[in-house]
Amino acid sequence: MSDHQRFSFKDKTELQNKIDELSLKLKLSEDLSVFKQPLLINGHEVANRIAILPMEGCDSELDGSPSELVQRRYSRFFLGGAGLVWWEANAVLQEGRANEHSMFINLANMQTFAFLLKDLRTKSYEANGYSPLSILQLTHSGRYSRPVGHNPAPIITQHDPILDPRVGLDGSEPVASDDYLESLIPKYVQSAALAREAGFDGVDIKCCHRYLLSELLGSHLREGRYGGSFENRISLIMQIIQAVRKAVGDDFIIASRFNVFDAHPYPYGFGEDEHDMWKFKPEEPMELVRRMVRQGVNLLSNSAGNPYYIYPQVTRPFDQSSMGIPTPDEHPLQSIERLFDFTAQIQKAAGDVPVIGNGYSWLREFAQNMGSANIRDGRCAMMGLGRQAIAYPDAPVDILRHGGMQRAKCCLACSKCTQIMRDHGMTGCVMRDTAIYGPLYKKYRQEAEERECQKR
Repeated sequence: MSDHQRFSFKDKTELQNKIDELSLKLKLSEDLSVFKQPLLINGHEVANRIAILPMEGCDSELDGSPSELVQRRYSRFFLGGAGLVWWEANAVLQEGRANEHSMFINLANMQTFAFLLKDLRTKSYEANGYSPLSILQLTHSGRYSRPVGHNPAPIITQHDPILDPRVGLDGSEPVASDDYLESLIPKYVQSAALAREAGFDGVDIKCCHRYLLSELLGSHLREGRYGGSFENRISLIMQIIQAVRKAVGDDFIIASRFNVFDAHPYPYGFGEDEHDMWKFKPEEPMELVRRMVRQGVNLLSNSAGNPYYIYPQVTRPFDQSSMGIPTPDEHPLQSIERLFDFTAQIQKAAGDVPVIGNGYSWLREFAQNMGSANIRDGRCAMMGLGRQAIAYPDAPVDILRHGGMQRAKCCLACSKCTQIMRDHGMTGCVMRDTAIYGPLYKKYRQEAEERECQKR
């Protein structure tokens, strides 16, 4: 391991020198033409190899429909030139919302989503000559559910002595029953059907970041049909995929963004060694990939870690993290190498099913060089941009048409967007979109501090 370091590279030579010093398997490529190659996903053509990853804004209307801020954000994504836009976490039922402003497609507001999609596609065609593929992420927030106000309302699949206290649990509360978990299958089916009717090209069965389905993957101590053995822990996910596929037909894309590695002690996590939580054990995660592909999943994107806990660098390497998070004892390039290696292993296990890579934002403008190298070498099918897309929504246009990304527009990995979420606010890029999110950052920080004072 190496000490954490803030980004300070003036050019690719300095970056390459650091990669060599750390003996990392990271490559840089000058050839950006690979991004212009089209891609076929379950019969749907994607115009290029750059994707916008799901980044929750916590800013939908109370009924879950797109607000003005949501419409603004996705307009920037669509006009920005990406080949695929992976829409943010959309709850499959009210109690599974991560906050009261989570996205939530339902019978009453489906037409609002349909109108927005149609409008965005028209504008994208006019600006770029194509429209990005749209994937809607379906989720149940599980232990991180907070559908009303500032009060956690966790629904857990297994008690966890490390995470329980963080959501107000003492270990005596009941876990979600097998019957409850089984009752979620038609909720996912209904949401997928509504997404198809609204015009989305596919849905994501979200299994990352310790939300309900992700936590189920690590529920080694759970009893009953959905816990204990690997077969049981993946059972609900497989049932949901099968039921959704039956409902939406063969031409609709089913995707999954899932945690390949939780960085959480056994027996409470997924993908880690029983004796060393920092050692990756690939057998179960890669078997999950193969099972999902056989079940009809057409698109994958890996993630790792838990952004709600104290090791967010496993999910998204940073310069400065949100408040209360310790400085990692590894260099961000080491965190990036881990994420890239996960993607490469998943792509190998998935065969012809495309995998979208992540972990690029900290790299600023050099993301394009590492992304092109990874695609060229078959380690992933697309480069995914998360925080970078919020800060720099037109990065794809700059890569594809204007010679490359501009550092002055890049994400600074300052974690202020994460801090707004932790403060229960509507999030965006405080540094590059200051007129809107600067005041919101101050507002929600002050409110969070006032709530803390009231608890004392």
